[in-house]
Amino acid sequence: MSAANELGDLVAQIVICRRCPRLVDWRETVAAERVARHRDEVYWGRPVPGFGDPAARLLILGLAPAAHGGNRTGRVFTGDRSGDVLFAALHRAGIADRAVSVSAGDGLQLRAAWVAAVNRCAPPDNKPTPDERERCLPYLVGELRLLSGVRTILCLGAYAWDGALRALAAAGHRSSPAPRFGHAAEASVGPYLLVGCYHPSQQNTSTGRLTPAMLDAVVARAASLAAIPAASHRP
Repeated sequence: MSAANELGDLVAQIVICRRCPRLVDWRETVAAERVARHRDEVYWGRPVPGFGDPAARLLILGLAPAAHGGNRTGRVFTGDRSGDVLFAALHRAGIADRAVSVSAGDGLQLRAAWVAAVNRCAPPDNKPTPDERERCLPYLVGELRLLSGVRTILCLGAYAWDGALRALAAAGHRSSPAPRFGHAAEASVGPYLLVGCYHPSQQNTSTGRLTPAMLDAVVARAASLAAIPAASHRP
């Protein structure tokens, strides 16, 4: 079976997962009740798989889907303000073929990159429990195994950095002491290179903690470390 087919099988496993009762209840309640601005939409309300190029060289990793973002659209970082910031930056880098991502069916394509999250269900207050993280982690381990071209992981926030370290440890790649997260931090773990970036949350972008220039610089660095061909990250 090809890696692309195996990724498809992994996606199929993810979207039917019910391992975490608290998260199942939360994601389905949010999908049923909705918010006023999306009251006429049908929410996805299930775990949100990763997506992108099966031949990816770069994995872009977040925390979890947003309650009214990925939990609504069915695609991670899609339909929320964090995604607006992220995909605009990926478009400027030539990794995404468009700057705006509004739905899973909008045709957006990624070049040499895969986007995923440590947790696949939207958690209350954006805070999965440690047990919920551990139950979800095998999906990230599986993605890393199947995305054989990935050697660079861009971690959006400290939670993603920690999740990447845990997934790599589960795959047999450990670093002692564990490298610390920071914006633009870099660390080698086994055959992988981790790059840290502040999460493109509204809180970080509205306060100036993360500016477009800062995000562009980190994305460009990660693309360079991943050896993405120039045609794939040219504006």
